[in-house]
Parts: sequence; structure tokens; C-alpha cells
Amino acid sequence: MIKIAIAGIGGVGGYFGGLLARHFQNSTEVEVYFIARGAHEKVIRQHGMKVETTKGAFTAVPKLVTSDPNEIGVVDFLICCTKSYHLEESITQLKSCINKATVILPLLNGVDSTERIKAVYPENEVWEGCVYVVSRLAEPGLVKETGNIGLLYFGSTDGSAQKLALAERLFTRGGIQAVLSDNIEQTIWEKFLFISTIATLTSYLDACMGAILANKEYQDLLHLLLAEIKSVADARGINLPQNSIQATLDKMSSLPYDTTSSMHSDFQKGKATELESLTGYVVRLGEQLQVPTPTYKTLYAALQTRAGAGS
Repeated sequence: MIKIAIAGIGGVGGYFGGLLARHFQNSTEVEVYFIARGAHEKVIRQHGMKVETTKGAFTAVPKLVTSDPNEIGVVDFLICCTKSYHLEESITQLKSCINKATVILPLLNGVDSTERIKAVYPENEVWEGCVYVVSRLAEPGLVKETGNIGLLYFGSTDGSAQKLALAERLFTRGGIQAVLSDNIEQTIWEKFLFISTIATLTSYLDACMGAILANKEYQDLLHLLLAEIKSVADARGINLPQNSIQATLDKMSSLPYDTTSSMHSDFQKGKATELESLTGYVVRLGEQLQVPTPTYKTLYAALQTRAGAGS
């Protein structure tokens, strides 16, 4: 029996975990577990988890939903979809699900998740992954996907080829648009260009993507951010495609008008945010590599002040 656990059943974990749980609900080969807590856990346990997507709605019923990893035991694949500021805490709490053979796949915003997990579990295969999906935990037991895009990229430079191929088969069978990337670091940085700039600008301007793309002054800010993060990636030795900035802008233009970032939503609600992973990281790496990031620095400082005022 192959055991898959998804930690963090929010927008990302709820969408991709929901697809897996739906497909493997009656499987004799694969079991899918959700790690959730509070009202969310209670509703899923009683009614399953409703997933509303641009292609239709379904109810996902995992093998078990629990806030206690001890009830699940050791798993073959642990997919981490927690917020980046909870990563070390959550991965430590999941130790009863992990032995040396467990593969850990983070699907978090940012580019340093694998390295941070490796620091806690140095003997495990920790892959790299990123997703393109616009989805939210709308209320306990309900995940809504609205962006008409649901892509999962994953890979590893030193992972087991057999396990990588198995994961690709399981994801694909589950109805996930999954891509096993030969150059996952480049893929993650292409995503980081997209998510870091969107998160930073929507949060700073308190505006959705459609409003940003319709305003010349806001567009200029976006272009400055993209140029700066691309310069940092170049200095880091990340071999991004020549058209990566235009490709990022094209992706943004294809989103529904009112699309925003989860970081923007968190700022609006006065919650903890991923500011350090998505904005501060670019500033710090720029300083380390001696690459100027004046626009990022200005917006980061303003957002730090706002985050401090909200705490």
C-alpha cells in the first residue's frame, strides 16, 4: 500500500490533495491522508471536503483526516503545503509520518523550502516543487479554485528515478496536471518571478492584478520588480529563459481581472504573511550577491511597516 499524506489543506493542499483523494478513494493500492485541524478537520471528517473548480465541483473523501500525525503513521510521500513561515514547526511535528524512506515534497511559495527541510531531515529525499493554481480555503470544508490553471511541477537532482516516476504516475492518475521537470531549480525560479512580484505588488498597492495591469504607473513598478528579481536570479547562476519576463507578464495577463495573491489576502485580514519568503528573500539575496534591488527594498520596507502595524 502506498501512503500519501498532505499537510496543509488550504488552497494548494486542498486542491491537489482533493484531486488525489477523489481518485484514490476506493483504491486498494493507494491511501490519501489529510492533516488538518479545527473546524476544517471536523467538517471534512463529517462531510468530506468540497472542491469547487472552474471545471466543476466534487467532494473529496480521504482515507483519514486528522490533526494528529500519529494516527497516520509512516507514509511514502509527504506533500507539504503549509505556509512558509510555519515550515520548520510543521515539519518537526510530522516526524511520526517520516522514516528514512519517506519522500518529502514541499509545494510552498518561495525558493528555499527544500534546503530548510533538509536541515531538519538530512537523510531524507527532499524534492523540489512548485504549483500554479489560484485557489482558496473559502470556509471550513470548502476549497475554491478560480484561476483555470492547476499545474504542479516537481523534480530532484539527486532523488530516486524510480520514486520520481512513481509520483508522476500517481499524480497523473489522480487528475493532476503534473510535470516531472529535468531542471526543477529553473522551473521554481520561473514561478518565483511570477509569485514574488504579484505578492509584493498586490500587497503594496492593495489592488488586484487586473487593476495593476490597467494602470501605467503600476505597470512600471511591476516591470522594475521583474527586472530586479531577474538580475538576482542571473547573479545566482539560475539559467532562466531569455523571454522569462515576458512569459511572466503573459501569465499575469491571462488571469481573471480580480485575481490577487494569498499574501495580499493575508495583509487584508491582518494575518501573518509570507513577506519574508516572497519579498524579503529577494532583498537579502540581492545584498548577498551585490545586486541592487531598490524597488524591492522600498516596497519591502513599506510592507514591513504595515505588517508591524497589524500585529
